[in-house]
Amino acid sequence: MIQQNINEKKTLSWLFVVNPAAGAGKAGKRWPSIQAALQEANIPFTTVFTNKRFHAGELVAEAVAKGCRQIVAVGGDGTAHEVVNGIFQQPTCPPEDITFTLLPIGTGNDWIKTHRIPRDFKRWLPYFMNGKTGYQDVGWLDYRLNGEQHRRYFINVAGLSYDAFVVKESLKYPSGIPNKLFYLLLIFRCLFKFRIPQARVLFDGQTFENRFYTINIGICRYSGGGIQMVPHALPNDGKLALTLVKKVSKLEVLLVTPLFYLGKIGWHPAVRLFQTMAVKIAPLETQPVLVEADGEFLGESPVEIGLSGNKLKIWMP
Repeated sequence: MIQQNINEKKTLSWLFVVNPAAGAGKAGKRWPSIQAALQEANIPFTTVFTNKRFHAGELVAEAVAKGCRQIVAVGGDGTAHEVVNGIFQQPTCPPEDITFTLLPIGTGNDWIKTHRIPRDFKRWLPYFMNGKTGYQDVGWLDYRLNGEQHRRYFINVAGLSYDAFVVKESLKYPSGIPNKLFYLLLIFRCLFKFRIPQARVLFDGQTFENRFYTINIGICRYSGGGIQMVPHALPNDGKLALTLVKKVSKLEVLLVTPLFYLGKIGWHPAVRLFQTMAVKIAPLETQPVLVEADGEFLGESPVEIGLSGNKLKIWMP
């Protein structure tokens, strides 16, 4: 996994892609003090700021075309998602030539849990100055939005059905989700608004048809503020972790919530855990199956998901 030492950083400048709205505005407020600390540590860097959804990907593509090869996303999992999509969609160089990491100032900060990247900046800065490179798998999704097909890449967890419904509902709060407790309350509140869709799931020659409370596909384990819907996910094993949860009652969801955080969801009889290279999900009725990835709402089914042939090069402890 280890490829090189931080000495490379002494001669190459880093690009910090800052999402000022991340963490309910915390990223923008904290950036001046963070910038001062980076300058005091003699770290060569430049800064760009996002001002709209998916802007980070555009900024990354422009920077890579000018020679940038080391990028830090400043924000949460959504900002990381956008930056990684910029890395994998830019036409200038292979994605594996670009080093990526996250300075976490988001609400959930789930991706960093897998790679043990510190959340507190006082611990993050020493890690950043003494890190090493490793690699992880990257997934892709083909989905529909407004009748058109789109593709996005993801580095953590993609969720269909209930998970995507919650993420879509969160968009009604323009200032963002302020904390994990608020998000957890939103999850429970959505239980009483959600109608479980019927879908067909195909992978490895198998077909499952049912009403699925949730369908999760993971590269890494954690999502939704520490929930483990794909506890069997490994970031570099070349496989997708797939979790299928059949229709369960609202009361059951409330009772088994602790299993989500303990990584024991597979104990429930309505849950099936698999590993696969690719999966297709199609609706079996007029109600679509919604889809999100890395906490970002994308669109709806039919959805096809697979693994990218390229790895993500990460700066990590």
